[in-house]
Amino acid sequence: MPSSITVLLVSSSYPQSAEDWKSIFIRQFLYALSDKINIKINYWGPPGPLPKNVFYACLPQEGARLSHLMSNSGIIHLFRQRKAQFIPAIINLLISLNRTYRRQKGINIFHVNWLQNALPLWGTRHPAVISVLGSDLGLLKLPGMTWLLRQVIKKRQCVLAPNAEWMETILVKKFGDIARVVFIPLGIDKKWYEVQRDYENISPRIWLAISRLTQKKIGHLLAWGEKKFNMGSGHQLHLFGPMQEEVLLPEWVFYHGPTHAQDLLENWFPKATGLVTLSQHDEGRPQVILEAMAAGISIIASRIPAHENFISHRKTGWLSSSEEEFFEGIDWVSVPENNKNIAAEAKRWVSREIGTWSDCVEKYSAVYSSLLLRE
Repeated sequence: MPSSITVLLVSSSYPQSAEDWKSIFIRQFLYALSDKINIKINYWGPPGPLPKNVFYACLPQEGARLSHLMSNSGIIHLFRQRKAQFIPAIINLLISLNRTYRRQKGINIFHVNWLQNALPLWGTRHPAVISVLGSDLGLLKLPGMTWLLRQVIKKRQCVLAPNAEWMETILVKKFGDIARVVFIPLGIDKKWYEVQRDYENISPRIWLAISRLTQKKIGHLLAWGEKKFNMGSGHQLHLFGPMQEEVLLPEWVFYHGPTHAQDLLENWFPKATGLVTLSQHDEGRPQVILEAMAAGISIIASRIPAHENFISHRKTGWLSSSEEEFFEGIDWVSVPENNKNIAAEAKRWVSREIGTWSDCVEKYSAVYSSLLLRE
Protein backbone atom coordinates (compact mmCIF):
# COMPACT_ATOMS: atom_id res chain seq x y z
CA MET A 1 0.00 0.00 0.00
CA PRO A 2 1.39 3.49 -0.86
CA SER A 3 2.54 5.74 2.00
CA SER A 4 0.03 8.36 0.83
CA ILE A 5 -3.36 7.81 -0.82
CA THR A 6 -4.64 9.93 -3.67
CA VAL A 7 -8.43 10.08 -3.80
CA LEU A 8 -10.72 11.40 -6.51
CA LEU A 9 -13.76 12.67 -4.61
CA VAL A 10 -16.83 13.00 -6.85
CA SER A 11 -20.05 14.83 -6.06
CA SER A 12 -22.81 16.24 -8.25
CA SER A 13 -23.83 18.74 -5.53
CA TYR A 14 -21.77 21.26 -3.55
CA PRO A 15 -22.50 24.59 -1.81
CA GLN A 16 -21.47 27.61 -3.88
CA SER A 17 -20.87 29.82 -0.82
CA ALA A 18 -20.84 29.78 2.98
CA GLU A 19 -24.56 30.69 2.96
CA ASP A 20 -25.61 28.07 0.41
CA TRP A 21 -27.84 25.32 1.88
CA LYS A 22 -27.15 22.65 -0.75
CA SER A 23 -25.10 19.58 0.27
CA ILE A 24 -23.19 21.33 3.05
CA PHE A 25 -22.14 17.90 4.31
CA ILE A 26 -19.96 17.36 1.21
CA ARG A 27 -18.01 20.53 1.97
CA GLN A 28 -17.67 19.60 5.64
CA PHE A 29 -16.40 16.13 4.76
CA LEU A 30 -13.97 17.52 2.18
CA TYR A 31 -12.47 20.01 4.65
CA ALA A 32 -12.11 17.34 7.33
CA LEU A 33 -10.55 14.88 4.87
CA SER A 34 -8.08 17.54 3.70
CA ASP A 35 -6.61 17.60 7.22
CA LYS A 36 -5.31 14.03 6.79
CA ILE A 37 -1.65 14.40 5.93
CA ASN A 38 -1.46 10.99 4.22
CA ILE A 39 -4.38 11.68 1.85
CA LYS A 40 -4.22 13.81 -1.30
CA ILE A 41 -7.55 14.90 -2.78
CA ASN A 42 -8.70 15.67 -6.30
CA TYR A 43 -12.27 17.00 -6.19
CA TRP A 44 -14.68 16.77 -9.13
CA GLY A 45 -18.00 18.55 -8.68
CA PRO A 46 -19.73 21.94 -8.73
CA PRO A 47 -17.43 24.87 -7.92
CA GLY A 48 -17.40 26.31 -4.42
CA PRO A 49 -15.06 27.09 -1.50
CA LEU A 50 -12.32 24.43 -1.32
CA PRO A 51 -9.43 23.79 1.07
CA LYS A 52 -6.13 25.15 -0.28
CA ASN A 53 -4.58 21.69 -0.57
CA VAL A 54 -7.43 20.22 -2.66
CA PHE A 55 -7.00 20.08 -6.45
CA TYR A 56 -10.09 21.00 -8.50
CA ALA A 57 -10.33 18.27 -11.14
CA CYS A 58 -13.10 19.70 -13.34
CA LEU A 59 -12.34 21.04 -16.79
CA PRO A 60 -13.68 24.61 -17.23
CA GLN A 61 -16.69 23.51 -19.29
CA GLU A 62 -17.51 20.79 -16.76
CA GLY A 63 -17.43 23.24 -13.85
CA ALA A 64 -19.67 25.67 -15.74
CA ARG A 65 -22.15 22.89 -16.57
CA LEU A 66 -22.25 21.71 -12.96
CA SER A 67 -22.70 25.27 -11.70
CA HIS A 68 -25.71 25.65 -14.01
CA LEU A 69 -27.09 22.35 -12.74
CA MET A 70 -26.83 23.59 -9.14
CA SER A 71 -28.72 26.75 -10.06
CA ASN A 72 -31.62 24.39 -10.88
CA SER A 73 -31.26 22.78 -7.40
CA GLY A 74 -29.36 19.75 -8.68
CA ILE A 75 -29.95 16.55 -10.62
CA ILE A 76 -32.06 14.86 -7.94
CA HIS A 77 -34.48 17.81 -7.85
CA LEU A 78 -34.89 17.68 -11.64
CA PHE A 79 -35.54 13.93 -11.40
CA ARG A 80 -38.15 14.27 -8.66
CA GLN A 81 -39.94 17.06 -10.52
CA ARG A 82 -39.82 15.14 -13.81
CA LYS A 83 -38.64 18.32 -15.49
CA ALA A 84 -37.77 18.24 -19.19
CA GLN A 85 -34.18 19.27 -18.40
CA PHE A 86 -33.57 16.03 -16.46
CA ILE A 87 -32.78 13.73 -19.41
CA PRO A 88 -30.17 15.97 -21.11
CA ALA A 89 -28.74 16.94 -17.70
CA ILE A 90 -28.25 13.34 -16.57
CA ILE A 91 -26.77 12.31 -19.93
CA ASN A 92 -24.27 15.19 -19.83
CA LEU A 93 -23.41 14.38 -16.21
CA LEU A 94 -22.78 10.69 -16.92
CA ILE A 95 -20.69 11.39 -20.03
CA SER A 96 -18.58 13.98 -18.21
CA LEU A 97 -18.02 11.65 -15.30
CA ASN A 98 -16.99 8.73 -17.51
CA ARG A 99 -14.44 10.95 -19.22
CA THR A 100 -13.24 12.14 -15.83
CA TYR A 101 -12.78 8.63 -14.44
CA ARG A 102 -10.91 7.54 -17.55
CA ARG A 103 -8.52 10.50 -17.70
CA GLN A 104 -7.35 10.28 -14.08
CA LYS A 105 -3.65 9.55 -13.57
CA GLY A 106 -2.04 8.63 -10.27
CA ILE A 107 -5.36 8.08 -8.48
CA ASN A 108 -5.53 5.23 -5.95
CA ILE A 109 -9.23 5.32 -5.09
CA PHE A 110 -12.45 6.78 -6.47
CA HIS A 111 -14.75 8.09 -3.72
CA VAL A 112 -18.15 8.56 -5.33
CA ASN A 113 -21.07 10.29 -3.63
CA TRP A 114 -24.48 8.99 -4.72
CA LEU A 115 -25.06 5.78 -6.66
CA GLN A 116 -25.99 7.63 -9.85
CA ASN A 117 -22.42 8.92 -10.07
CA ALA A 118 -21.06 5.37 -9.93
CA LEU A 119 -22.72 4.35 -13.21
CA PRO A 120 -19.98 6.00 -15.35
CA LEU A 121 -17.28 3.92 -13.63
CA TRP A 122 -17.81 1.55 -16.57
CA GLY A 123 -14.51 0.88 -18.32
CA THR A 124 -12.33 1.51 -15.24
CA ARG A 125 -11.01 -0.83 -12.57
CA HIS A 126 -9.89 1.48 -9.76
CA PRO A 127 -11.06 0.56 -6.24
CA ALA A 128 -14.12 2.58 -5.30
CA VAL A 129 -15.91 3.77 -2.19
CA ILE A 130 -19.51 4.71 -2.95
CA SER A 131 -21.32 6.80 -0.34
CA VAL A 132 -24.98 5.76 -0.47
CA LEU A 133 -27.16 8.66 0.62
CA GLY A 134 -30.86 9.22 1.29
CA SER A 135 -32.21 9.55 -2.25
CA ASP A 136 -30.23 6.57 -3.57
CA LEU A 137 -32.67 3.87 -2.55
CA GLY A 138 -35.33 5.60 -4.62
CA LEU A 139 -32.96 5.30 -7.58
CA LEU A 140 -32.68 1.54 -7.02
CA LYS A 141 -36.43 1.21 -7.57
CA LEU A 142 -36.00 2.12 -11.24
CA PRO A 143 -36.17 -0.90 -13.60
CA GLY A 144 -32.74 -2.28 -14.45
CA MET A 145 -30.83 0.10 -12.14
CA THR A 146 -29.56 -2.60 -9.77
CA TRP A 147 -28.33 -4.66 -12.74
CA LEU A 148 -26.50 -1.67 -14.24
CA LEU A 149 -24.80 -0.84 -10.97
CA ARG A 150 -23.77 -4.46 -10.45
CA GLN A 151 -21.98 -4.39 -13.83
CA VAL A 152 -19.70 -1.54 -12.75
CA ILE A 153 -19.28 -2.58 -9.10
CA LYS A 154 -18.16 -6.13 -9.81
CA LYS A 155 -15.22 -4.91 -11.93
CA ARG A 156 -13.31 -3.60 -8.88
CA GLN A 157 -12.70 -3.78 -5.15
CA CYS A 158 -15.65 -1.81 -3.82
CA VAL A 159 -17.19 -0.63 -0.56
CA LEU A 160 -20.73 0.72 -0.38
CA ALA A 161 -20.97 3.13 2.56
CA PRO A 162 -24.57 4.00 3.49
CA ASN A 163 -25.01 6.94 5.86
CA ALA A 164 -28.00 5.25 7.54
CA GLU A 165 -27.92 1.89 9.28
CA TRP A 166 -31.30 0.78 7.96
CA MET A 167 -29.94 0.80 4.39
CA GLU A 168 -27.44 -1.98 5.11
CA THR A 169 -29.86 -4.91 4.74
CA ILE A 170 -31.12 -3.66 1.37
CA LEU A 171 -27.63 -3.05 0.00
CA VAL A 172 -26.27 -6.38 1.24
CA LYS A 173 -29.17 -8.17 -0.46
CA LYS A 174 -28.55 -6.39 -3.78
CA PHE A 175 -24.73 -6.11 -3.79
CA GLY A 176 -23.32 -8.09 -0.87
CA ASP A 177 -21.89 -10.83 -3.09
CA ILE A 178 -19.72 -8.36 -5.05
CA ALA A 179 -19.01 -5.53 -2.57
CA ARG A 180 -18.60 -4.89 1.12
CA VAL A 181 -21.26 -2.79 2.81
CA VAL A 182 -19.96 -0.59 5.65
CA PHE A 183 -22.27 1.78 7.53
CA ILE A 184 -20.52 5.14 8.01
CA PRO A 185 -22.61 7.96 9.49
CA LEU A 186 -21.93 11.52 8.40
CA GLY A 187 -20.20 13.62 11.04
CA ILE A 188 -21.42 16.61 13.02
CA ASP A 189 -19.55 19.91 13.18
CA LYS A 190 -18.28 20.64 16.69
CA LYS A 191 -20.10 23.98 16.81
CA TRP A 192 -23.49 22.23 17.03
CA TYR A 193 -22.43 20.52 20.26
CA GLU A 194 -21.53 23.93 21.73
CA VAL A 195 -25.00 25.53 21.43
CA GLN A 196 -26.31 26.93 24.72
CA ARG A 197 -30.11 26.83 24.91
CA ASP A 198 -32.23 29.40 26.75
CA TYR A 199 -35.76 28.67 25.60
CA GLU A 200 -37.82 28.32 28.80
CA ASN A 201 -38.59 32.02 29.18
CA ILE A 202 -39.38 32.53 25.49
CA SER A 203 -43.07 33.17 24.85
CA PRO A 204 -44.71 32.06 22.63
CA ARG A 205 -42.75 28.83 22.28
CA ILE A 206 -40.63 28.62 19.12
CA TRP A 207 -40.76 25.44 17.01
CA LEU A 208 -38.53 25.01 13.96
CA ALA A 209 -39.09 23.05 10.75
CA ILE A 210 -36.06 22.97 8.42
CA SER A 211 -36.67 21.27 5.10
CA ARG A 212 -36.85 21.57 1.37
CA LEU A 213 -40.46 22.49 0.69
CA THR A 214 -42.10 19.64 -1.19
CA GLN A 215 -45.35 17.84 -0.42
CA LYS A 216 -43.52 14.71 0.78
CA LYS A 217 -40.96 16.59 2.87
CA ILE A 218 -43.65 18.68 4.58
CA GLY A 219 -45.91 15.67 5.08
CA HIS A 220 -48.79 16.34 7.49
CA LEU A 221 -47.16 19.38 9.07
CA LEU A 222 -49.56 21.99 7.70
CA ALA A 223 -52.69 19.88 8.19
CA TRP A 224 -51.84 18.78 11.73
CA GLY A 225 -50.07 21.96 12.79
CA GLU A 226 -52.97 24.37 12.37
CA LYS A 227 -54.53 23.54 15.75
CA LYS A 228 -51.22 23.83 17.60
CA PHE A 229 -49.54 26.75 15.88
CA ASN A 230 -52.40 29.14 15.12
CA MET A 231 -52.41 32.68 16.49
CA GLY A 232 -52.88 32.81 20.24
CA SER A 233 -51.99 29.14 20.81
CA GLY A 234 -48.77 29.91 22.68
CA HIS A 235 -46.72 28.17 19.98
CA GLN A 236 -45.16 29.44 16.75
CA LEU A 237 -43.91 27.40 13.78
CA HIS A 238 -40.92 28.89 11.97
CA LEU A 239 -40.26 27.20 8.63
CA PHE A 240 -36.91 27.32 6.82
CA GLY A 241 -35.94 25.92 3.44
CA PRO A 242 -36.11 26.42 -0.33
CA MET A 243 -39.51 26.25 -2.04
CA GLN A 244 -39.02 23.36 -4.50
CA GLU A 245 -42.69 22.67 -5.13
CA GLU A 246 -45.74 24.91 -5.07
CA VAL A 247 -46.68 24.57 -1.40
CA LEU A 248 -49.42 26.94 -0.16
CA LEU A 249 -48.41 28.16 3.28
CA PRO A 250 -51.11 29.32 5.72
CA GLU A 251 -50.86 32.66 7.53
CA TRP A 252 -49.88 31.10 10.84
CA VAL A 253 -46.59 29.76 9.39
CA PHE A 254 -43.56 32.05 9.75
CA TYR A 255 -41.67 31.25 6.54
CA HIS A 256 -38.07 32.47 6.30
CA GLY A 257 -36.90 30.86 3.04
CA PRO A 258 -33.51 29.10 2.76
CA THR A 259 -31.21 29.40 5.74
CA HIS A 260 -27.63 28.57 6.68
CA ALA A 261 -25.80 27.16 9.67
CA GLN A 262 -24.65 30.43 11.23
CA ASP A 263 -28.18 31.85 11.24
CA LEU A 264 -29.52 28.74 12.97
CA LEU A 265 -26.66 28.63 15.46
CA GLU A 266 -26.89 32.29 16.46
CA ASN A 267 -30.55 33.19 16.08
CA TRP A 268 -32.76 30.12 16.26
CA PHE A 269 -31.37 27.01 17.93
CA PRO A 270 -30.70 28.69 21.31
CA LYS A 271 -34.33 29.81 21.74
CA ALA A 272 -36.13 26.89 20.07
CA THR A 273 -38.35 24.58 22.12
CA GLY A 274 -37.95 21.87 19.50
CA LEU A 275 -37.59 20.85 15.88
CA VAL A 276 -40.49 19.28 13.98
CA THR A 277 -40.33 17.06 10.89
CA LEU A 278 -43.31 15.10 9.60
CA SER A 279 -41.58 14.06 6.37
CA GLN A 280 -42.97 11.16 4.33
CA HIS A 281 -40.00 11.33 1.96
CA ASP A 282 -37.42 8.58 1.27
CA GLU A 283 -34.93 9.73 3.88
CA GLY A 284 -31.46 8.46 4.64
CA ARG A 285 -30.46 9.91 7.99
CA PRO A 286 -31.47 13.60 7.88
CA GLN A 287 -28.44 15.65 8.84
CA VAL A 288 -30.46 18.59 10.15
CA ILE A 289 -32.10 16.33 12.75
CA LEU A 290 -28.73 15.01 13.91
CA GLU A 291 -27.37 18.56 14.17
CA ALA A 292 -30.39 19.63 16.21
CA MET A 293 -29.93 16.62 18.52
CA ALA A 294 -26.24 17.52 18.92
CA ALA A 295 -27.33 21.03 19.89
CA GLY A 296 -29.62 19.60 22.56
CA ILE A 297 -32.88 20.39 20.79
CA SER A 298 -35.85 18.06 21.23
CA ILE A 299 -37.19 16.38 18.08
CA ILE A 300 -40.76 15.56 17.07
CA ALA A 301 -40.66 13.39 13.95
CA SER A 302 -42.90 11.26 11.76
CA ARG A 303 -42.80 7.54 12.39
CA ILE A 304 -41.01 6.44 9.21
CA PRO A 305 -38.15 3.87 8.98
CA ALA A 306 -35.44 6.51 8.61
CA HIS A 307 -36.51 8.28 11.81
CA GLU A 308 -37.27 5.10 13.77
CA ASN A 309 -33.74 3.90 13.04
CA PHE A 310 -32.12 6.52 15.28
CA ILE A 311 -34.87 8.19 17.33
CA SER A 312 -36.05 6.28 20.39
CA HIS A 313 -39.60 7.34 21.29
CA ARG A 314 -39.78 9.42 24.51
CA LYS A 315 -36.05 8.85 25.05
CA THR A 316 -34.13 10.66 22.28
CA GLY A 317 -37.17 12.18 20.54
CA TRP A 318 -40.90 11.86 19.96
CA LEU A 319 -42.35 9.82 17.07
CA SER A 320 -45.82 10.55 15.66
CA SER A 321 -47.93 8.50 13.29
CA SER A 322 -51.24 10.33 13.85
CA GLU A 323 -52.57 13.80 14.54
CA GLU A 324 -53.35 12.80 18.14
CA GLU A 325 -49.79 11.57 18.73
CA PHE A 326 -48.45 14.80 17.23
CA PHE A 327 -50.60 16.93 19.57
CA GLU A 328 -49.52 14.82 22.52
CA GLY A 329 -45.89 15.22 21.50
CA ILE A 330 -46.10 19.03 21.34
CA ASP A 331 -47.64 19.11 24.83
CA TRP A 332 -45.21 16.57 26.30
CA VAL A 333 -42.06 18.19 24.88
CA SER A 334 -43.29 21.62 26.04
CA VAL A 335 -42.91 20.50 29.66
CA PRO A 336 -39.42 21.81 30.62
CA GLU A 337 -38.36 18.71 32.54
CA ASN A 338 -39.35 16.40 29.66
CA ASN A 339 -37.64 18.71 27.18
CA LYS A 340 -34.38 18.79 29.13
CA ASN A 341 -34.30 15.03 29.64
CA ILE A 342 -35.02 14.10 26.03
CA ALA A 343 -32.62 16.71 24.65
CA ALA A 344 -29.79 15.64 26.96
CA GLU A 345 -30.23 11.96 26.07
CA ALA A 346 -30.31 12.81 22.34
CA LYS A 347 -27.11 14.83 22.67
CA ARG A 348 -25.37 11.95 24.46
CA TRP A 349 -26.51 9.49 21.78
CA VAL A 350 -25.27 11.67 18.89
CA SER A 351 -21.93 12.28 20.59
CA ARG A 352 -21.46 8.55 21.20
CA GLU A 353 -22.81 7.09 17.95
CA ILE A 354 -22.07 9.83 15.38
CA GLY A 355 -19.32 12.05 16.75
CA THR A 356 -17.63 14.72 14.64
CA TRP A 357 -16.43 15.04 11.05
CA SER A 358 -13.00 13.91 12.21
CA ASP A 359 -14.58 10.67 13.41
CA CYS A 360 -16.31 10.23 10.04
CA VAL A 361 -13.05 10.82 8.14
CA GLU A 362 -11.20 8.28 10.29
CA LYS A 363 -13.75 5.63 9.31
CA TYR A 364 -13.47 6.46 5.61
CA SER A 365 -9.67 6.55 5.85
CA ALA A 366 -9.72 3.03 7.30
CA VAL A 367 -11.91 1.89 4.40
CA TYR A 368 -9.51 3.43 1.86
CA SER A 369 -6.59 1.56 3.42
CA SER A 370 -8.49 -1.73 3.55
CA LEU A 371 -9.35 -1.48 -0.16
CA LEU A 372 -5.74 -0.89 -1.15
CA LEU A 373 -4.54 -3.79 0.99
CA ARG A 374 -6.89 -6.06 -0.96
CA GLU A 375 -5.49 -4.93 -4.31
